[in-house]
Amino acid sequence: MDRVIIFDTTLRDGEQAAGGTLNVKEKLDIARALERLRVDVIEAGMPINSQAEFEAVCQIAREVRTPIICALARAVAGDIDRAGEALKGAARPRIHVFISSSDIHLAHQLRKSRLEILEIARSMVARAKKYVDDVEFSPMDASRSEPDYLYHILEAVIDAGATTVNIPDTVGYAIPAEFGKLIEGILKNVPNISRAVISVHCHNDLGLAVANSLEAVRHGARQVECTINGIGERAGNASLEEVIMAIKTRHDLFDLTTNVDTTQIYRTSRLVSELTGFPVQPNKAIVGANAFVHQSGIHQDGVIKMPITYEIIDPKTVGVPSSSLVLGKLSGRHAFKERLAELGYGLSEDDFERAFGAFKLLAEKKKEITDKDIESLVAEERRTISEIYHLDRIQVTCGDRGIPTAAVRLTGPDGKILADAALGTGPVDAVYKAINRLVGVTNKLTEFSVKSVTEGIDAIGEVLIRIESDGVTYTGRGADTDVIVASAKAYMNALNRLLSVRKASG
Repeated sequence: MDRVIIFDTTLRDGEQAAGGTLNVKEKLDIARALERLRVDVIEAGMPINSQAEFEAVCQIAREVRTPIICALARAVAGDIDRAGEALKGAARPRIHVFISSSDIHLAHQLRKSRLEILEIARSMVARAKKYVDDVEFSPMDASRSEPDYLYHILEAVIDAGATTVNIPDTVGYAIPAEFGKLIEGILKNVPNISRAVISVHCHNDLGLAVANSLEAVRHGARQVECTINGIGERAGNASLEEVIMAIKTRHDLFDLTTNVDTTQIYRTSRLVSELTGFPVQPNKAIVGANAFVHQSGIHQDGVIKMPITYEIIDPKTVGVPSSSLVLGKLSGRHAFKERLAELGYGLSEDDFERAFGAFKLLAEKKKEITDKDIESLVAEERRTISEIYHLDRIQVTCGDRGIPTAAVRLTGPDGKILADAALGTGPVDAVYKAINRLVGVTNKLTEFSVKSVTEGIDAIGEVLIRIESDGVTYTGRGADTDVIVASAKAYMNALNRLLSVRKASG
C-alpha cells in the first residue's frame, strides 16, 4: 500500500482539550472543512457521552458523505449499540472499539485479567461487526503493553472482524526507535495482520507525537490518527498538518502519498483555532504566523535569490494566502467578496451581508484592512450567530483617579433588553461584574489574555479567556479595535458556550 490513510480525530480527541467544547453547528462546520481537506476518516465523537454528542455524530453522518465517519465506543455493549445507532445515516460508517491492554491499566483501572480483557475485546468487536463492516480496534496504552500479549489480542480481534488495528501511544511515553520496533514486531508476530490496516495514535507528552507517527509509517503503519493544530488531551495529539507535509516534503524518504488537499490546511487550521478558542503559536510548524517569515539577512538574501535555499515548503502549497489587494473604506462588495474567496471563505448571502457590514464599520476606524483583520472579522461574525445573550451596548468610565464603572446592555432570550451597571478593580472587572449580574451564571475566570491581530495603533485587539463552571472549562474569544469591548465580547462568547452546553444536556 503506497498511501497513508489520514484519520482525523479533532472532533473527538481534539475536543477533549480543556476548554475546547464545541456545539453541534461548530462540529458540523469543522467536519465540512475536513471533507474539503480530503481526510479519509473523521472521528466525529463518542455517542455514548451525551445526547448532544450523539446528535452531532448523527448529523455529521447524514451530511458529510465523502470520508468515512467513525464513532468511538468503549468495549461495552451499550456504547457500541449507541455508536451503531448514531451512524445509521452514514454513507461509510466505522465503529472504533477500545479497551486497555497494559498491565498498569488492567491492574489499577479495570481490575481484570489479561484473559478477561482478550475475551471482552473479541466479543465487542464481533458485536460492532453486526452494525458495520468497517470496525477499528484500539488496545489502549499499547506502547506500555507487554508485546506478546498485544500480539494475541490483535490476532483475536482481527479474527472477530476488525479491519483496522490501532496502536495508541496513549500517554505519549514512546520514543521513535522503540515505537517503530513495536510496529515491526506486530507485522512479524501477528499471523493474520495482513487482513487489517495498522494505525497509530500518538500523544505529545514528550513532544514526540509526530516523530513517533512517522517512524511507525516507516515501519509499515498505513493509517495515522491526528488532529488539526495538534490539539487534544493534555499536551495534544500528532499534528495533522505536520504529518502530511513531512510525508509530502520527504517523498524521497517515505515514497508514500496521502489523499489530502494540502491547499486547505491553512484555512482549516484557522477555522479550528477560531471555533475551539485555541490560538496557534507563532512558531508552530506549517500554520504558525512565523512559519514562512524570514528575518535573518542571510536568509532573506537566499530566499530572494531562490526560495528553496531556506524555504522547503512553498506557502501556497498549504494555502497561505498571498495578495497585494488592499481594502479600505472605499472598497465595495465585489472586492470584499473576491478577498474572502482568496482567503477560503465561502459565505452564504446573509452571512456575507453581515460580514460586509462589519467590514465597512471597521474600515471607518482603520485606513487599511489586512488579511488578518478579515480573518478576525469573519471569526467574530461566526461567534455571534448562535448567541443566547448578545452584547448590545457597553460604556466604561475609568482612570487613575476614579472608580472603574461599567454600564452594560444585553439582548436576552426572546429579544428581552437587560441592563445593569457595576464597579470593579479595573474596567474589565467592572464589565464582567455587570454581565454576571444580568446573566446570573456562576463561574470563575481562569485565564485572560490580549493580543494585537496586526501592527499599528489602530490594530484590532483579540481577547481570549477561559472560565470554569461545575468543573468544566469554556473558552471565549472576542475582537474589536477597543480592547474593553473585545473583552466583553470574549466573556459573552464563553458564557454563551456554557449556556449552550447546559441547554443541550437538558
